[in-house]
Amino acid sequence: MSVITLLIASSNAGKAREMQAALQGLSITVKSLREMATADCPAEDSDTFIGNARLKALHYAGLCDDWTLADDSGLAVDALGGDPGVHSARFAGNGAKDSDNNAKLLHELAGTPAEARTAHFVCALVLAHQEQILAEVEGRVDGVILTSARGENGFGYDPLFFVPELGKTTAEMSAEQKNKISHRGQAVSAMKAKMKPLLQGLGR
Repeated sequence: MSVITLLIASSNAGKAREMQAALQGLSITVKSLREMATADCPAEDSDTFIGNARLKALHYAGLCDDWTLADDSGLAVDALGGDPGVHSARFAGNGAKDSDNNAKLLHELAGTPAEARTAHFVCALVLAHQEQILAEVEGRVDGVILTSARGENGFGYDPLFFVPELGKTTAEMSAEQKNKISHRGQAVSAMKAKMKPLLQGLGR
């Protein structure tokens, strides 16, 4: 019996690695966007995370015959009116590095008191095959933006995102701990639960 191939449609190695680890146990073979012959990518012009995830999932699903899992995720800071939001990856401009985005975030929040530095990470995941959306979910984790980076793990805004209940930034957590509580971990766990009956329906 053939095994379903799942394309994780992300060029972010950190995201792809976290999603692949969380999806272990399913009867699937995982491949990354880097294994596709085309470098073509869709315009992410929706103003919502779920909207951009749908755009990416349907776009890449249309380029292959595999199930395609796409995400859009980012950081929403209350004091900044929800920014950087869907622009999280390019907050400091197109081609910005994590360090650039973190530096801009700290600059934008300069002088903001601790109690007003609340924020949350959001991850939207959409599973598609050809022109059909099979499932979609969202995950969220709340935290506070610190005034300086802490931790060496993770990527993106992880060194600045402090989770009070655990007393750590997401960059200070092990990969296993982060996957349990993070926005992406929650979303992938919810997607995994939705994928199981879909795979069972195909006899996988």
